[in-house]
Amino acid sequence: MFRCFATTGEASNVDDDLWLSSKSYYKPVLECCGGTELSSAYIQGSLLQPQAFGTFSTAAMTAGFVILDEHGQPYPDDKACVGEVGLLPLYLGATNRLLNADHEKVYFKGMPMHNGMRLRRHGDVLKRTVGGYLIVQGRADDTMNLGGIKTSSVEIERVCDGADESILETAAISVAPLGGGPEQLIMFVVPKKEYSHQPEKLKILFSRAIQSNLNPLFKVSFVKIVPEFPRTASNKLLRRVLRDQVKQELSPRSRI
Repeated sequence: MFRCFATTGEASNVDDDLWLSSKSYYKPVLECCGGTELSSAYIQGSLLQPQAFGTFSTAAMTAGFVILDEHGQPYPDDKACVGEVGLLPLYLGATNRLLNADHEKVYFKGMPMHNGMRLRRHGDVLKRTVGGYLIVQGRADDTMNLGGIKTSSVEIERVCDGADESILETAAISVAPLGGGPEQLIMFVVPKKEYSHQPEKLKILFSRAIQSNLNPLFKVSFVKIVPEFPRTASNKLLRRVLRDQVKQELSPRSRI
């Protein structure tokens, strides 16, 4: 008999957690989120607290963090908000040097001070709900500016994943046109094996879903169907690799 489940890597969604929990009489699913350079998690679920599917409930042991607003100022700990996470610099498992890179520049340069300490950069965007639960909204470098409105890849992907039964998973990125102008929304799609769709049809489906559920001003500029997404060893989606692929395809040299 399972007492509970634990999962790490790319943040889970509610439906996946509900399915997993249902296989063991609805035992809790404890989410853990961290990184190789942390040697641990910085947020996680806990059996000592009520849990909600697809969320985290507390900082990990010895870790601490704040959620920063657009000016680099921490939100109050009891305030519902969305922003980039800033880690307190001292905790069990934190690295103090990097091979072939400047540790200070990568993790601390440009980060604000908090209670006399320089915060450590991690790169996640966190949402704190009214009930105090935490949801990973993707990476700070996955934040898009579509028509002057900031949104995250994760928000768009959650809407598009449910746009059609043929879709296994999606990845959203934005790329500025070569000639300048507003960022364009580009969707990568992994379809289920038994389905096949034309990119133009998916483009219409995605645009309708996004406009109905997120913002009527957003639209999908391009859809690319791929067999799988690039991921890290811990299963985190590498959207920057997809972004680099698109930039390479759009570059003048690639057309020569």
